[in-house]
Amino acid sequence: MLMGIIDAVVFMFVEMAPYIVLGLIFVGLLNLFINKDLIARQIGEKSFMSNLKAALIGIPLPLCSCGVIPGAVYMSKSGASKGATISFLISTPQTGVDSIIATYGMMGPVFAIFRPLAALIMGILGGTFINTIDKDEPEKKKFINLAQFQPATKPDLRTRINSTAKYAFVEFLDDISAQFVLGVIIAGLIAFFIPDDFFADSAINSGILGMLIMIAIGIPMYICATASIPIALSLMMKGFSPGVAFVFLAAGPATNVASFAIISKTLGKKIAFYYVGTIAVLAIVMGYLLEWIFSVIGTSSILHVHEHDHGTFLIPHNFAIIISIIFAVMLGFSFYRKYFAKFFRKSEGNIMESGTAQSVVEIEGMTCNHCVANVKRAIEKVPGVQSVDVRLDENKAYIQGDFDMNKVKAAVDEIGYKIV
Repeated sequence: MLMGIIDAVVFMFVEMAPYIVLGLIFVGLLNLFINKDLIARQIGEKSFMSNLKAALIGIPLPLCSCGVIPGAVYMSKSGASKGATISFLISTPQTGVDSIIATYGMMGPVFAIFRPLAALIMGILGGTFINTIDKDEPEKKKFINLAQFQPATKPDLRTRINSTAKYAFVEFLDDISAQFVLGVIIAGLIAFFIPDDFFADSAINSGILGMLIMIAIGIPMYICATASIPIALSLMMKGFSPGVAFVFLAAGPATNVASFAIISKTLGKKIAFYYVGTIAVLAIVMGYLLEWIFSVIGTSSILHVHEHDHGTFLIPHNFAIIISIIFAVMLGFSFYRKYFAKFFRKSEGNIMESGTAQSVVEIEGMTCNHCVANVKRAIEKVPGVQSVDVRLDENKAYIQGDFDMNKVKAAVDEIGYKIV
């Protein structure tokens, strides 16, 4: 039995690894052109166009439901409307350049096209709904230009390439590695223990009941858009309809308990509940739309999914094995950085009072490297701060300089996190 489970997990891993690696390459390239200042400037008004721009900007970004929060908070603090912020929050985590590539490779072109289009529609409708119920106009705040905190001289090409590679294959990989491995393991367990088409004739394989179950499972769950793919694929292999699988693909990555808490603090509890409710309702609507699309084009369109269960690879098998081995090594280093490196790192002192040469503070709410980057940027703005080292594995920030600790706490609190 153990060998059977291992075989199922390894097979799923080998299938996904080449697409994940290709997605990481595009993540790095995309990072070269991301400009938060430009994004915030484009979605400042309370209008349909701001919601549309927010959703369009968010779709290709490789951010999870927690990773998207700092960017959304930044936009809100810069004067973006609540509708545009919610539009960004709904559309961004559901998909990204990495998950689009993986979705195409694992689930076929219909899912690969429908998934980002559904995220776009859900983002626009969600933002429009929030603008309708929220009568407050966005506050005209002074725009904070992040460029003033960057070096005056632009880095050379080699530095930019190294920075891009580090972001894609270290920072971003660290954000998804644990979720990806867990998703593959869950998918392998489903594939091994549940016979093919087991749910095909059950009451929950399609329709509202199955979709509600996926909503209940997916909304509180912390899983990224890419890691949700093998689970959804396995569910379809076992007889669940494409619409039910899509609801998990939409609701799972779109939110989780941690992100809900930060949104409540930043935008208010009422908006946070509307946000979750909007995702649930629109995910079900989009699920029914996908069911209709498959009924129109024919059930043969999902044969692509079943090919994975019978060993049919879309890319050369030997090439997939090589890439999988390389990716497995990358994951090994990622797990070392996340979970083991801190045991080999020497202690750097205890928490000190304001004004001393170095202080160590514990930060609550960080879940990914995007959180780390935003916390570091916020602390660096505080007068007197000379250097900051924010460590996700310890949930701490090591701050060097002569500064006011109350200002540091306020800066961290403003972007949705908390010093404890």
